[in-house]
Amino acid sequence: MTSSHTSSRWRRLAIPAALALAGAVALTPAGHAAPAPAAAPAAGFSDDFDGPAGSPADGSKWNYETGDNNGNNHERQWYTSGAANGALDGQGHLVITAKKENSGNNCWYGACQYTSARLNTSGKFSQAYGHLEVRMKLPRGQGMWPAFWMLGGGQWPDDGEIDVMENIGKEPNTVHGTIHGPGYSGAGGIGAAFNGPDFSADFHTYAVDWSPNKIVWLVDGQAYQTRTPADLNGKKWVYDHPFFLILNLAVGGDWPGDPDGSTQFPQQLVVDYVHVS
Repeated sequence: MTSSHTSSRWRRLAIPAALALAGAVALTPAGHAAPAPAAAPAAGFSDDFDGPAGSPADGSKWNYETGDNNGNNHERQWYTSGAANGALDGQGHLVITAKKENSGNNCWYGACQYTSARLNTSGKFSQAYGHLEVRMKLPRGQGMWPAFWMLGGGQWPDDGEIDVMENIGKEPNTVHGTIHGPGYSGAGGIGAAFNGPDFSADFHTYAVDWSPNKIVWLVDGQAYQTRTPADLNGKKWVYDHPFFLILNLAVGGDWPGDPDGSTQFPQQLVVDYVHVS
């Protein structure tokens, strides 16, 4: 993939919608969004993941999701709570670890073969507009699927989704940014790829600059994609209300494919910080 990607991952969550959503943008006859109201003052969010090694992420900021994601995307992992797969390392990082192990739970395909972690800020932090940035070192290998993304509520895709960064581990030099909304979700998502260095070899920053009727994606400060209502071919622009944050490392799935004999475990998504301004 060299120019664009449309992720097929399905986003239905098992968590309750916990956002007070702003009113929808009115559409013109051509289908483009009318001028959005001025952005509300940014609330901001910052986590540098300071704390003792082995401790979970700050519970005032993050929720741990558990389960097999309802079998969506045909992912293979069981998401665990607490520090079992998502823990601070004592050096200012959150480390999400994917392990090949039987969790003792049943996944959609039978006994779960892998564990990992997925964290979100639903009910604790959400924001419309601003600069949202994460600094991470990615895992590598067939079947790895790390992501930093946002949801606009519990009614996907009508509430919208912004994928700040997705990667599949068999393509360590490529990351993707995508939006999903009504009429352009799943494989119809609108996005682009950024080809660069081996993102599993070192830390890099992944960000969006989000303003009314405009989202710009950046890697290491370099803008590589801009989306506006004009890109939706008359479909509804739904990025006009608060979204919450999600960090996760999936194992397997329709897009990356399942791990195979070449995949080494454990694999780690190492997060240095998440900053929203």
